[in-house]
Amino acid sequence: MNKKEKEISLLTISDIADELDISTRAIRFYEEKGLILPGRTKGNHRFYTKRDRTRLKLIMRGKRLGYSLDEIAEMIGLADFDKDEVEQLKTSLAYGERKLKEINERMEELMILKQDLLAIQQKIINRLDAIRTEKPSQMIEETEHGDC
Repeated sequence: MNKKEKEISLLTISDIADELDISTRAIRFYEEKGLILPGRTKGNHRFYTKRDRTRLKLIMRGKRLGYSLDEIAEMIGLADFDKDEVEQLKTSLAYGERKLKEINERMEELMILKQDLLAIQQKIINRLDAIRTEKPSQMIEETEHGDC
């Protein structure tokens, strides 16, 4: 890679934040947690490579899917440097299966909640209908007694 290609493939923290639509603070936080390891210039400014950008995308996807930072670190191979690719993939698969189980359980809970809310809603509708059918006779009685 020549010098010009190298300059193009290196990004500043602002460049990568803009590109990925995240804050520079979030990027620094992930760095503090050891999830990314940017290089430094002679002036001690951070620079990021395509690999860093890819890791940030994986971190963001993991967060969006509800994984903890520790789980993300393990899935992208930062928690245990002795793991080979097969072990890393198996770990990711296990986390995915666990997350799907959690999602299915939550969906079941939400369906029960939905059924409960629909039942309550139907009771309210029935009560409103009952009140509406009682009102006309009450209004006639009130008119005859001079209550209106």
